[in-house]
Amino acid sequence: MGITLKILIVTLFFNAVEARPISYSGGHTIMHFNDNMKESLYYHYSPSYKYSFGIENLNDKVFSKSDSYLRFTYLLNRKNKKESQRNLYFQSAFSPNDSNNFYGIHGDWETRRLFVGFGYKKIENIIDYDDKFIQLGIAPYLGKYGDFHTWLMVKTKKNSLNKKQTTYPVVKFFKGNVLLELGYDKKTDWDIHLMYRF
Repeated sequence: MGITLKILIVTLFFNAVEARPISYSGGHTIMHFNDNMKESLYYHYSPSYKYSFGIENLNDKVFSKSDSYLRFTYLLNRKNKKESQRNLYFQSAFSPNDSNNFYGIHGDWETRRLFVGFGYKKIENIIDYDDKFIQLGIAPYLGKYGDFHTWLMVKTKKNSLNKKQTTYPVVKFFKGNVLLELGYDKKTDWDIHLMYRF
């Protein structure tokens, strides 16, 4: 990880979000992802809490190529209850420069203490494949609004390209407009997600 990225992470993290692929109406989001298959930088704008669109620059580590995508995400369903919230999203991406595209769904259900999330993507690339994950989490303490929050999680992911299923621990921290999620497995290396909303 380069020094510039390290400085960015530290700066963003201590300046202050829950991991939502759509922001509040009029909100902007920048995300950075890095795992064994890809590294990407993704920006999106949400004209409404129901949908977002943006652009993603992706470095595909499997096929050793880079591309840019136009992204669109739509909130299919949300249910807010007094003690919990659930969300279901449609997500898609289209590359104007190549035949690379993807579409899928992901969702989550959470209370202040428990979290369950899942995702499924169909990726159309040099070789088409499916990518899916399930994530379970628990908050070791209950913070108030604006506090520093921590989640301890377990993530299982599998894709039809390499047919490997991996399960590994993940920690998630967020405060204000900044979220950092870190996971590690010796077979798949680091799984990092950094998000900043403004």
